[in-house]
Amino acid sequence: MVAGCSGYRPAPAAFHKAINEPYRLGAGDRIRVTVFEQEGLTNTYSVDQSGYIAFPLVGAVPARGYTVQQIEGVLAGELRNGYLRDPDVSVEIDRYRPIFVMGEVGAAGQYSYVPGMTVQKAIAAAGGFSPRGYQGNVDVTRDINGKVMTGRVLTSDPLMPGDTVYVRERLF
Repeated sequence: MVAGCSGYRPAPAAFHKAINEPYRLGAGDRIRVTVFEQEGLTNTYSVDQSGYIAFPLVGAVPARGYTVQQIEGVLAGELRNGYLRDPDVSVEIDRYRPIFVMGEVGAAGQYSYVPGMTVQKAIAAAGGFSPRGYQGNVDVTRDINGKVMTGRVLTSDPLMPGDTVYVRERLF
C-alpha cells in the first residue's frame, strides 16, 4: 500500500443505507404545513437548532429525527387536543438544510441541497475541482441517527442534506 492511502476510510454501510430510508428532518430544514380550512395555521416553519418548530396554538413541536408523515400525525394530534375537531394536516419539505463543500474546490462554502444531488454536482456548484484537487473520490461527513460518520465515497455517490464534502489534495 502507498503511504498516502494509509488514511483510507471506506464509507460505512450506514452511509448507503441512509440514502434509501425516509428523510428525517433536522435543524435548518424548512417545512410547509397546510391545515385545510385553517389559513391562519397554514405557513412555512423552520426547524430550529434545538430541533423544534414553533407552531401556533400548540407551541414548540419536536421535529428533529421525524419524517414528514410523523410530523403530520403529531401536529394533527396536538390540534385535535382542544383546538380543532378533525384537523386535516399536510406537511412537505419547503427547503432542505444546506450542504458544505470544502478543500480543493474553486469556491468552498455552503450550498443549497437539491434532491438527487451527487458529490459531483455539489463540487460543480462549488466551482469545480481546483488544479490540485484529487478527483478519484472524496470524504463525506454525515449525521446518521445522531452519530457523525465520515467515509470515502465516489463522486457519483448521492448526497443528503447537511452533508459535508471534503476534496483532498492530490499527491502528484
